[in-house]
Amino acid sequence: MSRLLLALALAVALPASAQDLLIRNATVHPGAAPGVLKDHDVLVQGGVVRAIGVDLAAPAGVAEVDAKGRSLTPGLFGGLTGLGIKEVSGEVATVDANLSLGTSVPAPESAWRPEFDVDLAFNPASVAIGVNRVEGVTWTVLSPGSQPGGSFVAGQGSAVLLDGRYEAAVPGSRSLFVNLGGGASPFSGGSRAGQWMLLEQAVAEARTGASEGLLTKSGRGVMARYLAGGRVVFHVDRAADILQVLAFAKKHGLKPVIAGGAEAWRVAPQLKAADVPVLVDALANLPSNFDSLGSTLENAARLHRAGVRVAFSQSGDSTHNARKLRQLAGNAVANGLPWDAALAGITSVPAEIFGLSAQRGRIAVGQVADLVLWSGADPLEVTVVAEQVWQAGKPASMRSRQTELRDRYLAPTGALPRAYPAR
Repeated sequence: MSRLLLALALAVALPASAQDLLIRNATVHPGAAPGVLKDHDVLVQGGVVRAIGVDLAAPAGVAEVDAKGRSLTPGLFGGLTGLGIKEVSGEVATVDANLSLGTSVPAPESAWRPEFDVDLAFNPASVAIGVNRVEGVTWTVLSPGSQPGGSFVAGQGSAVLLDGRYEAAVPGSRSLFVNLGGGASPFSGGSRAGQWMLLEQAVAEARTGASEGLLTKSGRGVMARYLAGGRVVFHVDRAADILQVLAFAKKHGLKPVIAGGAEAWRVAPQLKAADVPVLVDALANLPSNFDSLGSTLENAARLHRAGVRVAFSQSGDSTHNARKLRQLAGNAVANGLPWDAALAGITSVPAEIFGLSAQRGRIAVGQVADLVLWSGADPLEVTVVAEQVWQAGKPASMRSRQTELRDRYLAPTGALPRAYPAR
């Protein structure tokens, strides 16, 4: 059955409000142990996975979908993105990921603003969300932009669900984002050593409550909360800088996450010992700057062999291409990472890192039924596409602005030019 015919069949079989269904004869990839389950059924009731097994009995009134051996995975993580807070990069009014107060506000208010929270600008109706959701992405972590307001402390963001809800932020997932390394040197007196000096000053202000001109009163409160065991995502590549992050986090009781980590493989034993996860860009190979001279396509595989928890996120502006994260995971497999670990890197591992693992990231009894049925055996293969996405058991629309444009301009020419919708 073609992708379009299957989507139509599912749309007929499952009303938009449905939360109960039985998916039969699927190759189930749970996203974690126990590995692949061939020819298994998955029963969803009330939006939650209630049973996984062979030849499950169908409760009365529950719609059935025959997967015919296709792969079924958890909904995918989109990485650290601006989905819902960035629409068109060239249109300032649609970009809410960056804070730039400039010089119009007197000090100290123009200094660091860790209290900047991009969750407040999230728009669940963003066109970019639909484009990524039809390819299996059901959640992402909002990441504020780099160096807002002349600071390398970018602000806060949470994991958000991409199912159209307005209250999309997942409680307990909020993180503080800090950008370190050579790229942030202009914001720390021209030296990366200045970054640690300023961070120590921020810690001192947060702990004493006394202002030295770096943080606002609100900012001191935010920093104090993270010093009580909060999650901080450090965008950093150089191995030496990663070791500084580990020492700083241990000293001040932070829960660090490394994003980027181009040279993380060089300090894999230290990352393992500290139980610090890394969000890897699996396509980082040739160095783009002096912080990433040790880049290698084997980064994820080497970290995994050392016992480091590995997830994936793209470098740069990944907002509109979050759907390509599974391709990065596939490239990591091509360079030595076990397939199951690669899938976990875009499902269960990021869910664990950002506090969603109690409900999402796996196909398991009791988990929310965020599921993706794929057209082929290997969801990490670029020629395989998402046939249907379910979010909490509800079938997501498999149409986006891109599919609408495709269908419009591939349609046969009629009395009016193709740009005109059919009447």
